[in-house]
Amino acid sequence: MLKFDELKQLDSVNGALALRGKINTIVDEICHAGYRNLCWLGIGGTYASCLQAEIHMKERSATDFFVENAAEYLTTGNRRIGEGTVVVISSVTGNTAEMVDAVAKAQAAGARVIGFIDDQNAKLAQMVDDEIAYPGNEQLKFFMVADRFLYQAGEFPDYDRYYEELDQWLAKDLVEVEKAADPLGERIAREHKDDAIHYFIGAGNQYGATYSYAMCYWEEQHWIRTKSIHSAEFFHGTLEIIDRDTPVTVFVGEDSQRALGERVARFIPKVCANYNIIDTKDYDLPGISEEYRGSLSHLLMHAVTQRIDAHMEQINCHPMEIRRYYRCLDY
Repeated sequence: MLKFDELKQLDSVNGALALRGKINTIVDEICHAGYRNLCWLGIGGTYASCLQAEIHMKERSATDFFVENAAEYLTTGNRRIGEGTVVVISSVTGNTAEMVDAVAKAQAAGARVIGFIDDQNAKLAQMVDDEIAYPGNEQLKFFMVADRFLYQAGEFPDYDRYYEELDQWLAKDLVEVEKAADPLGERIAREHKDDAIHYFIGAGNQYGATYSYAMCYWEEQHWIRTKSIHSAEFFHGTLEIIDRDTPVTVFVGEDSQRALGERVARFIPKVCANYNIIDTKDYDLPGISEEYRGSLSHLLMHAVTQRIDAHMEQINCHPMEIRRYYRCLDY
């Protein structure tokens, strides 16, 4: 398989899960001391991960939490961020300008910042109040933070059982999902490598994946124009420009908003002959209980889309690391 190192994948997920002890120590101390609200702060791909954490907590928690875009926060501010606010961020480089400035602003307002900074020597790693360095698996790291806050609030009674299953099975199961998805990934890459524009549609914890996959992968890394839209909004405008030849991919997950994705998936074949429906339910997680699949379906989708990326990169002879403008020019 292209760009697939099974041992590396296993170690990556298991290594992220091993951070839970450090995460729990930080979150437990915060909960014991008391806090006022919780803010997920991001920009670009990290903002998309914040949206996934938001929907994960939305139906489960009465905690006062919200998502903030770093660039919007710098211009508009948010008076909810201040003393007693816990801000959660993630950064690969640790020096994204909007994030550096937004963290400084939040801390000046009195917030405490938990940061997953891949490079422990980066600027953001030195700025945050609680720093955890580990590369990749951003969504998993965010969800572990969210789950511990839920647990401390008495809103996750299955916490121990859930993470016992993840510790034992998640890495192995995701590797097998990626293997199973490889033929689909190659087909989608071959059929859509020359798309003038591609529409991605998703809901629930898939919407963050929809948003980031369209913008941060196909646009930024493959240079293919896209539009991402929430399944709930598809029938309020976008459906009118879908015809027989319009390239469309629908992400269908297994959380509480599955019905929104299914509705789009039922409609698309009536008007379009150039579509893909990627349903996480089609992939096995043999070690994970059925009731937990919804909370993990965004990770399954990522395993599938990684196979699309690997084949798209090879077919188009375009390394995903190449950028025209991002971090190449001043802007």
